[in-house]
Amino acid sequence: MMPRIARKFALALAAALLALSGHAAVAQSEKTGVERLYVLNCGEGTAGDISRWTPGLNEGKTMDFVDTCYLIKHAKGWFLWDTGIADSVAAMPNGLPPSDPKAVAWRRPKTLQGQLEQLGVKPDDIKAMGVSHTHPDHSGNVELFPQATLYVQKAEYDWPGANNEPRFKPSHPVELLAGDKDVFGDGSLTILSTPGHTPGHQSLLVKLPKTGAVILSGDVVHFKDNWDNRRVPSMNVDKDQSAASMQKIADVLAKEKAQLWINHDKAQRDSQKMAPEFYD
Repeated sequence: MMPRIARKFALALAAALLALSGHAAVAQSEKTGVERLYVLNCGEGTAGDISRWTPGLNEGKTMDFVDTCYLIKHAKGWFLWDTGIADSVAAMPNGLPPSDPKAVAWRRPKTLQGQLEQLGVKPDDIKAMGVSHTHPDHSGNVELFPQATLYVQKAEYDWPGANNEPRFKPSHPVELLAGDKDVFGDGSLTILSTPGHTPGHQSLLVKLPKTGAVILSGDVVHFKDNWDNRRVPSMNVDKDQSAASMQKIADVLAKEKAQLWINHDKAQRDSQKMAPEFYD
């Protein structure tokens, strides 16, 4: 028979182990934060004349652009940021020619839906999404996800589209914002209001456990040279707001020791890991 002291010790040890396993289960169930970020190819193209992005400079010069979407795995579910050029462009042999020859002629080498399928993610799995703004190279596939709550600034949502048409289907579930938004309430994914390019433009601050903080710029800036020189493209709706938003991004970069990921910058995108690889 086990001596009384040994029996008491064994019982105490079993109780301690049970308590620890309970704490572990609670900790597991309370897991929060961003777990992974995937970089998706959402278009490639060539700008006919980059002077429209650099007023007074680069007259007649062309430049290759990319278009990027980001899939974020959070403990509470999948979040998609920007949706790129419409997937239908993938079926166009010569791509999508621009209405303005100075703008970007876009191609779609891979569809967004195909890249999600490769990751085992179905459109219905995306419960929340955001677009930096409503230009078609960022919002082209919003309706692939008709059930996903769309986070968008009210100023952007209310901005009249062509022929005064709404910019989104009125049936699409939406959360209208009037400033910054901590999406999941844990500080790991924060929408930053950065108007100027459009009335309700927004950017995204992502805090990854290993990579650290990253800001997804949307079109606050289109390529690194414009960022370095704080240039405001001629097509932006408000020059002063554009400059203020660049300063806001610079302040957040400094505070969070973050990286700036510029959506359309090909040289930077070519240096990044693309899905199915990921950042954690």
